[in-house]
Amino acid sequence: MNKITYKNIHNRFKLNGYHITRDEIFYVAYCFIKEGEPFEQHVGNFLLDWFDEKSYIELKTSGTTGIPKVIKIEKQAMLDSALATGDFFGLNPGDTMLHCLPTNYVAGKMMFVRSLILGLEMKFVEPTSDPLKNIDEEFDFCAMIPLQAKNSLEKLKTRQIKKLIIGGVKVHKALEQELLKLPIEIYETYGMTETITHIAAKKIGEEAFTVLPNVKVSVDERQCLVIKAKNISSNKIVTNDIVDLISETQFVWEGRFDNIINSGGIKLMPEQIEDKLSTLIPRRYFVSGQEDEILGEKAVLYVEGEPILIEESVFSVLEKFEKPKKIVFIPKFKETATGKIMRRESLEFDEQ
Repeated sequence: MNKITYKNIHNRFKLNGYHITRDEIFYVAYCFIKEGEPFEQHVGNFLLDWFDEKSYIELKTSGTTGIPKVIKIEKQAMLDSALATGDFFGLNPGDTMLHCLPTNYVAGKMMFVRSLILGLEMKFVEPTSDPLKNIDEEFDFCAMIPLQAKNSLEKLKTRQIKKLIIGGVKVHKALEQELLKLPIEIYETYGMTETITHIAAKKIGEEAFTVLPNVKVSVDERQCLVIKAKNISSNKIVTNDIVDLISETQFVWEGRFDNIINSGGIKLMPEQIEDKLSTLIPRRYFVSGQEDEILGEKAVLYVEGEPILIEESVFSVLEKFEKPKKIVFIPKFKETATGKIMRRESLEFDEQ
């Protein structure tokens, strides 16, 4: 049996209804680059990169494990990641897939790799905030960010997607409650550029993430997640994500080490406070620390948009020491391409 390599295209692979061979892929790529929309040009560039003579792809990290930088990821590692995803989610040759993520980022690139390697029939559409708006077909598999899933709730009720994975940003409780009502399989994923997208997933409603095949996890002295994935990286990947480690294959995500607020000697986890408030504040928001003469740091609630009245009763779900000492309204949060709020950059608006 011949070993699967990144130079292969599965004979069941289809792109927007058409079988495409390895020789034809270059023509398709050039057409996308020369005549396509910007999102199609990204696809064309990726396809040329994937089938060139180099054994790696260059990707820019988001800064999850440190300062953003360009890293080289071996194509064989991306292939192994695609196979692990196929095993974990039960994807088979001929399954249909909707691709609605930007291909200039690793998540969008990996959707193409999965299709090419696993033999999926892909429909590729512009990555918008409401990807199902003008689509009537049904699909076996799709990946979205939370904003896309939120805007697709009505169509998802009709089982237009049978198996949906959501990543890029944490799924908050308000959206989770809506997703739990849907008659389809939905998973939240955990990962980053350095891990070639997700290395773990959990069904919506569950607490613990379970790692994909060939992945093991541990924690360091900060209780931050350490990932060992031999098919992805020869080195351990040390994150800034604080977790409750259940076993070497399961963990519960708790928050970011670099977001911790030390308020009067009590360590506050902003993400846990945000989760408790998720069904009570009708705007995007986040909690962050601000210098305080008495406490050292105090918890501050930052809310997007024009000022509104937020009743004190809203904070009754919080412990006394978790309650924000101040509320600040910011006209517009800064965010990443996947919709993740950029906390530090957004705080530049706070001049108080």
